[in-house]
Amino acid sequence: MKMKKWMGLAASLMAAVMAFTGCGGSSEAPAEDTAEIGTYTIGIVQQMEHGSLDAATQGFMDKLTELLGEENVTFDYQNAQGEQANCTTIATKFVSNGVDLIMANATTALQCAAAATGDIPIVGTSVTDYVTAGVVDSNDAPGRNVTGVSDLASVEAQVDVLMQFCDPEDTKVAIIYCSAEPNSIFQADLAKTYLDSLGVPYAEYTVADSNEIQSVVTNAVSDCNAVFVLADNTLANNMEIVKNITVPAGIPSVAGAEAMCQVGALSTIAIDYYDLGVKAAEMAYDILVNGANPAEMPIEYMTDGIVPKYNPEIAEALGVEIPEGMEPIGE
Repeated sequence: MKMKKWMGLAASLMAAVMAFTGCGGSSEAPAEDTAEIGTYTIGIVQQMEHGSLDAATQGFMDKLTELLGEENVTFDYQNAQGEQANCTTIATKFVSNGVDLIMANATTALQCAAAATGDIPIVGTSVTDYVTAGVVDSNDAPGRNVTGVSDLASVEAQVDVLMQFCDPEDTKVAIIYCSAEPNSIFQADLAKTYLDSLGVPYAEYTVADSNEIQSVVTNAVSDCNAVFVLADNTLANNMEIVKNITVPAGIPSVAGAEAMCQVGALSTIAIDYYDLGVKAAEMAYDILVNGANPAEMPIEYMTDGIVPKYNPEIAEALGVEIPEGMEPIGE
Protein backbone atom coordinates (compact mmCIF):
# COMPACT_ATOMS: atom_id res chain seq x y z
CA MET A 1 0.00 0.00 0.00
CA LYS A 2 2.84 2.38 0.86
CA MET A 3 4.50 1.65 -2.49
CA LYS A 4 1.25 2.49 -4.34
CA LYS A 5 0.91 5.78 -2.43
CA TRP A 6 4.55 6.70 -3.26
CA MET A 7 4.03 5.86 -6.94
CA GLY A 8 0.84 7.94 -7.01
CA LEU A 9 2.65 10.91 -5.48
CA ALA A 10 5.53 10.56 -7.96
CA ALA A 11 3.09 10.52 -10.86
CA SER A 12 1.38 13.65 -9.55
CA LEU A 13 4.70 15.46 -9.23
CA MET A 14 5.71 14.45 -12.75
CA ALA A 15 2.40 15.71 -14.13
CA ALA A 16 2.88 19.01 -12.34
CA VAL A 17 6.37 19.39 -13.77
CA MET A 18 5.13 18.57 -17.29
CA ALA A 19 2.32 21.09 -16.93
CA PHE A 20 4.76 23.78 -15.78
CA THR A 21 7.37 23.21 -18.49
CA GLY A 22 4.98 22.55 -21.37
CA CYS A 23 4.60 19.56 -23.66
CA GLY A 24 8.18 19.69 -24.82
CA GLY A 25 9.40 18.98 -21.30
CA SER A 26 11.96 21.83 -21.38
CA SER A 27 12.49 23.82 -18.19
CA GLU A 28 13.82 26.92 -20.08
CA ALA A 29 11.65 30.06 -20.29
CA PRO A 30 10.66 31.24 -23.80
CA ALA A 31 13.26 33.58 -25.34
CA GLU A 32 12.40 37.26 -25.51
CA ASP A 33 13.31 38.97 -28.80
CA THR A 34 12.58 42.55 -27.71
CA ALA A 35 14.39 44.70 -25.17
CA GLU A 36 12.48 45.81 -22.10
CA ILE A 37 12.02 49.49 -22.92
CA GLY A 38 9.14 50.21 -20.57
CA THR A 39 6.58 52.98 -20.86
CA TYR A 40 7.31 56.66 -20.28
CA THR A 41 5.53 59.96 -19.86
CA ILE A 42 7.44 62.96 -21.16
CA GLY A 43 6.53 66.52 -20.23
CA ILE A 44 7.33 69.10 -22.92
CA VAL A 45 7.36 72.78 -21.99
CA GLN A 46 7.83 75.06 -25.01
CA GLN A 47 8.47 78.71 -24.27
CA MET A 48 6.40 80.14 -27.12
CA GLU A 49 5.11 79.40 -30.59
CA HIS A 50 7.38 80.17 -33.53
CA GLY A 51 8.88 78.21 -36.40
CA SER A 52 12.22 77.23 -34.85
CA LEU A 53 10.80 76.04 -31.52
CA ASP A 54 7.90 74.23 -33.21
CA ALA A 55 10.36 72.35 -35.44
CA ALA A 56 12.53 71.36 -32.45
CA THR A 57 9.53 69.99 -30.56
CA GLN A 58 8.36 68.03 -33.60
CA GLY A 59 11.83 66.56 -34.18
CA PHE A 60 12.02 65.52 -30.52
CA MET A 61 8.61 63.84 -30.51
CA ASP A 62 9.12 62.10 -33.86
CA LYS A 63 12.51 60.68 -32.96
CA LEU A 64 11.66 59.58 -29.42
CA THR A 65 8.49 57.89 -30.71
CA GLU A 66 10.62 56.07 -33.28
CA LEU A 67 13.17 54.99 -30.66
CA LEU A 68 10.73 53.92 -27.92
CA GLY A 69 7.78 52.78 -30.00
CA GLU A 70 4.48 54.63 -30.17
CA GLU A 71 2.92 52.37 -27.56
CA ASN A 72 5.67 53.10 -25.04
CA VAL A 73 5.65 56.90 -24.84
CA THR A 74 3.10 59.58 -23.96
CA PHE A 75 3.83 63.27 -24.47
CA ASP A 76 2.29 66.02 -22.35
CA TYR A 77 2.98 69.03 -24.58
CA GLN A 78 2.40 72.49 -23.09
CA ASN A 79 3.09 75.89 -24.70
CA ALA A 80 3.81 78.76 -22.28
CA GLN A 81 2.88 81.45 -24.85
CA GLY A 82 5.97 83.47 -23.99
CA GLU A 83 5.08 83.94 -20.31
CA GLN A 84 7.59 83.00 -17.63
CA ALA A 85 4.79 82.46 -15.11
CA ASN A 86 3.25 79.91 -17.45
CA CYS A 87 6.59 78.11 -17.77
CA THR A 88 6.77 77.86 -13.97
CA THR A 89 3.21 76.57 -13.66
CA ILE A 90 3.74 73.97 -16.40
CA ALA A 91 7.04 72.72 -14.93
CA THR A 92 5.52 72.48 -11.44
CA LYS A 93 2.62 70.46 -12.84
CA PHE A 94 5.01 68.06 -14.55
CA VAL A 95 6.81 67.50 -11.25
CA SER A 96 3.61 66.88 -9.30
CA ASN A 97 2.44 64.46 -12.02
CA GLY A 98 5.71 62.55 -11.76
CA VAL A 99 6.72 62.60 -15.42
CA ASP A 100 9.74 60.49 -16.33
CA LEU A 101 11.58 63.29 -18.14
CA ILE A 102 11.07 66.94 -19.04
CA MET A 103 12.03 68.37 -22.41
CA ALA A 104 12.45 72.13 -22.06
CA ASN A 105 12.36 74.06 -25.33
CA ALA A 106 14.12 77.47 -25.08
CA THR A 107 15.97 79.22 -22.28
CA THR A 108 13.19 80.45 -19.99
CA ALA A 109 11.40 77.11 -20.22
CA LEU A 110 14.63 75.37 -19.24
CA GLN A 111 15.32 77.72 -16.31
CA CYS A 112 11.81 77.19 -14.92
CA ALA A 113 12.05 73.41 -15.30
CA ALA A 114 15.43 73.37 -13.54
CA ALA A 115 14.02 75.49 -10.71
CA ALA A 116 11.06 73.12 -10.33
CA THR A 117 13.03 69.90 -9.84
CA GLY A 118 16.50 68.67 -9.05
CA ASP A 119 15.52 65.03 -9.50
CA ILE A 120 13.57 64.50 -12.74
CA PRO A 121 15.97 64.46 -15.72
CA ILE A 122 15.68 67.50 -17.98
CA VAL A 123 16.83 67.71 -21.60
CA GLY A 124 16.96 71.19 -23.12
CA THR A 125 16.89 72.33 -26.70
CA SER A 126 16.90 75.68 -28.54
CA VAL A 127 19.17 77.04 -25.80
CA THR A 128 22.32 78.94 -26.74
CA ASP A 129 24.51 78.59 -23.65
CA TYR A 130 23.56 76.46 -20.64
CA VAL A 131 26.09 78.04 -18.28
CA THR A 132 24.80 81.54 -19.02
CA ALA A 133 21.27 80.25 -18.41
CA GLY A 134 22.45 79.16 -14.94
CA VAL A 135 21.24 75.56 -15.19
CA VAL A 136 24.56 73.65 -15.35
CA ASP A 137 27.97 73.88 -13.71
CA SER A 138 29.74 73.64 -17.06
CA ASN A 139 28.85 72.69 -20.62
CA ASP A 140 31.31 69.78 -20.51
CA ALA A 141 30.12 68.41 -17.16
CA PRO A 142 26.65 69.73 -16.26
CA GLY A 143 26.82 68.41 -12.68
CA ARG A 144 23.03 68.54 -12.26
CA ASN A 145 19.88 66.87 -13.60
CA VAL A 146 20.08 69.00 -16.76
CA THR A 147 21.67 68.39 -20.15
CA GLY A 148 20.70 69.13 -23.74
CA VAL A 149 21.56 70.54 -27.15
CA SER A 150 22.74 74.07 -27.97
CA ASP A 151 21.40 76.03 -30.93
CA LEU A 152 24.51 78.19 -31.09
CA ALA A 153 25.58 78.71 -34.67
CA SER A 154 28.91 80.45 -34.93
CA VAL A 155 28.28 84.15 -34.29
CA GLU A 156 31.49 84.88 -36.16
CA ALA A 157 30.16 83.02 -39.20
CA GLN A 158 26.90 84.99 -39.01
CA VAL A 159 28.86 88.25 -39.08
CA ASP A 160 30.93 86.99 -42.02
CA VAL A 161 27.74 86.21 -43.97
CA LEU A 162 26.35 89.68 -43.29
CA MET A 163 29.60 91.37 -44.34
CA GLN A 164 29.39 89.71 -47.77
CA PHE A 165 26.55 92.14 -48.49
CA CYS A 166 28.39 95.17 -47.10
CA ASP A 167 31.35 97.44 -47.84
CA PRO A 168 33.80 96.74 -45.00
CA GLU A 169 35.11 100.31 -45.28
CA ASP A 170 31.70 101.90 -44.82
CA THR A 171 29.59 99.67 -42.57
CA LYS A 172 28.12 100.11 -39.13
CA VAL A 173 26.29 97.09 -37.74
CA ALA A 174 23.22 97.30 -35.51
CA ILE A 175 23.16 94.39 -33.04
CA ILE A 176 19.52 93.89 -32.07
CA TYR A 177 18.29 91.61 -29.28
CA CYS A 178 16.02 91.27 -26.24
CA SER A 179 17.78 92.31 -23.04
CA ALA A 180 15.60 89.95 -21.00
CA GLU A 181 17.06 86.83 -22.66
CA PRO A 182 20.42 85.61 -21.25
CA ASN A 183 21.19 83.66 -24.42
CA SER A 184 20.98 86.89 -26.42
CA ILE A 185 23.34 88.76 -24.11
CA PHE A 186 25.81 85.90 -24.52
CA GLN A 187 25.59 86.13 -28.33
CA ALA A 188 25.86 89.92 -28.29
CA ASP A 189 29.15 89.72 -26.37
CA LEU A 190 30.53 87.30 -28.97
CA ALA A 191 29.38 89.56 -31.83
CA LYS A 192 30.95 92.66 -30.31
CA THR A 193 34.26 90.91 -29.71
CA TYR A 194 34.38 89.68 -33.30
CA LEU A 195 33.36 93.02 -34.83
CA ASP A 196 36.05 94.70 -32.74
CA SER A 197 38.61 92.27 -34.15
CA LEU A 198 37.47 93.17 -37.69
CA GLY A 199 37.56 96.88 -36.97
CA VAL A 200 33.87 97.21 -37.92
CA PRO A 201 31.91 99.75 -35.87
CA TYR A 202 28.60 98.71 -34.30
CA ALA A 203 25.85 99.82 -31.95
CA GLU A 204 23.65 97.77 -29.62
CA TYR A 205 19.87 98.09 -29.70
CA THR A 206 17.88 96.20 -27.09
CA VAL A 207 14.18 95.61 -26.57
CA ALA A 208 12.57 94.65 -23.30
CA ASP A 209 9.59 93.01 -25.03
CA SER A 210 7.83 92.84 -28.39
CA ASN A 211 6.14 96.21 -27.91
CA GLU A 212 9.49 97.99 -28.36
CA ILE A 213 10.61 96.28 -31.58
CA GLN A 214 9.07 98.78 -34.00
CA SER A 215 10.70 101.83 -32.45
CA VAL A 216 14.05 100.16 -31.68
CA VAL A 217 14.54 98.75 -35.19
CA THR A 218 13.51 102.09 -36.69
CA ASN A 219 16.19 103.82 -34.62
CA ALA A 220 18.73 101.17 -35.60
CA VAL A 221 18.32 101.61 -39.37
CA SER A 222 18.52 105.40 -39.03
CA ASP A 223 22.01 105.08 -37.55
CA CYS A 224 23.39 101.87 -39.09
CA ASN A 225 23.53 100.35 -42.58
CA ALA A 226 23.57 96.65 -41.63
CA VAL A 227 21.53 94.69 -39.08
CA PHE A 228 22.34 91.57 -37.03
CA VAL A 229 19.25 90.13 -35.32
CA LEU A 230 20.44 87.58 -32.78
CA ALA A 231 18.86 84.14 -32.25
CA ASP A 232 16.34 85.56 -29.84
CA ASN A 233 12.84 84.29 -29.09
CA THR A 234 11.30 87.74 -28.79
CA LEU A 235 12.69 88.89 -32.14
CA ALA A 236 12.08 85.49 -33.77
CA ASN A 237 8.40 85.84 -33.03
CA ASN A 238 8.28 89.30 -34.65
CA MET A 239 10.51 89.12 -37.73
CA GLU A 240 7.75 90.50 -39.94
CA ILE A 241 8.16 93.82 -38.12
CA VAL A 242 11.92 93.74 -38.71
CA LYS A 243 11.44 93.05 -42.44
CA ASN A 244 8.91 95.86 -42.82
CA ILE A 245 11.52 98.32 -41.55
CA THR A 246 14.82 97.02 -42.93
CA VAL A 247 13.68 96.25 -46.49
CA PRO A 248 12.19 99.71 -47.29
CA ALA A 249 15.33 101.23 -45.79
CA GLY A 250 17.50 99.11 -48.11
CA ILE A 251 19.37 97.57 -45.16
CA PRO A 252 20.89 94.04 -45.42
CA SER A 253 20.30 91.85 -42.39
CA VAL A 254 21.40 88.54 -40.94
CA ALA A 255 19.34 86.55 -38.43
CA GLY A 256 20.53 83.96 -35.96
CA ALA A 257 18.09 81.21 -37.03
CA GLU A 258 16.75 79.82 -40.29
CA ALA A 259 13.08 80.33 -39.40
CA MET A 260 13.84 84.00 -38.67
CA CYS A 261 15.43 84.40 -42.09
CA GLN A 262 12.43 82.77 -43.76
CA VAL A 263 10.17 85.45 -42.33
CA GLY A 264 12.21 88.62 -42.27
CA ALA A 265 15.98 88.61 -42.80
CA LEU A 266 18.20 88.58 -45.87
CA SER A 267 20.63 85.90 -44.71
CA THR A 268 21.58 83.41 -42.01
CA ILE A 269 23.78 80.50 -41.06
CA ALA A 270 21.13 77.82 -40.92
CA ILE A 271 20.76 75.27 -38.15
CA ASP A 272 17.94 72.79 -38.72
CA TYR A 273 15.86 73.00 -35.54
CA TYR A 274 14.07 69.76 -36.38
CA ASP A 275 17.48 68.05 -36.26
CA LEU A 276 18.16 69.86 -33.00
CA GLY A 277 15.06 68.18 -31.54
CA VAL A 278 16.16 64.82 -32.95
CA LYS A 279 19.50 65.10 -31.16
CA ALA A 280 17.70 66.00 -27.90
CA ALA A 281 15.49 62.91 -28.30
CA GLU A 282 18.55 60.69 -28.67
CA MET A 283 19.89 62.09 -25.40
CA ALA A 284 16.52 61.51 -23.72
CA TYR A 285 16.50 57.89 -24.93
CA ASP A 286 19.97 57.37 -23.48
CA ILE A 287 18.74 58.64 -20.12
CA LEU A 288 15.46 56.72 -20.05
CA VAL A 289 16.56 53.37 -21.45
CA ASN A 290 20.31 53.17 -20.90
CA GLY A 291 20.40 54.88 -17.52
CA ALA A 292 22.70 57.72 -18.59
CA ASN A 293 23.15 60.44 -15.98
CA PRO A 294 22.38 63.99 -17.23
CA ALA A 295 24.98 65.37 -14.82
CA GLU A 296 27.66 63.52 -16.79
CA MET A 297 26.34 64.20 -20.32
CA PRO A 298 28.09 67.16 -22.01
CA ILE A 299 25.99 69.74 -23.81
CA GLU A 300 25.89 68.79 -27.49
CA TYR A 301 26.21 71.05 -30.54
CA MET A 302 25.08 70.83 -34.14
CA THR A 303 28.04 70.26 -36.44
CA ASP A 304 26.44 68.88 -39.62
CA GLY A 305 24.31 70.51 -42.28
CA ILE A 306 25.15 74.11 -41.34
CA VAL A 307 25.20 76.30 -44.45
CA PRO A 308 24.84 80.01 -45.33
CA LYS A 309 21.39 80.77 -46.75
CA TYR A 310 19.47 83.75 -48.09
CA ASN A 311 15.85 84.79 -48.50
CA PRO A 312 15.20 85.18 -52.28
CA GLU A 313 12.25 87.55 -51.78
CA ILE A 314 14.26 89.94 -49.65
CA ALA A 315 17.34 89.62 -51.88
CA GLU A 316 15.23 90.68 -54.87
CA ALA A 317 13.68 93.58 -52.97
CA LEU A 318 17.14 94.82 -51.93
CA GLY A 319 18.67 94.18 -55.36
CA VAL A 320 21.73 92.47 -53.91
CA GLU A 321 24.08 90.02 -55.59
CA ILE A 322 24.14 86.60 -53.93
CA PRO A 323 27.62 85.33 -53.04
CA GLU A 324 28.72 82.00 -54.49
CA GLY A 325 27.91 78.99 -52.29
CA MET A 326 24.96 80.61 -50.51
CA GLU A 327 21.73 78.60 -50.77
CA PRO A 328 18.16 79.92 -51.00
CA ILE A 329 16.18 79.42 -47.82
CA GLY A 330 13.77 76.48 -47.86
CA GLU A 331 15.89 74.31 -50.15
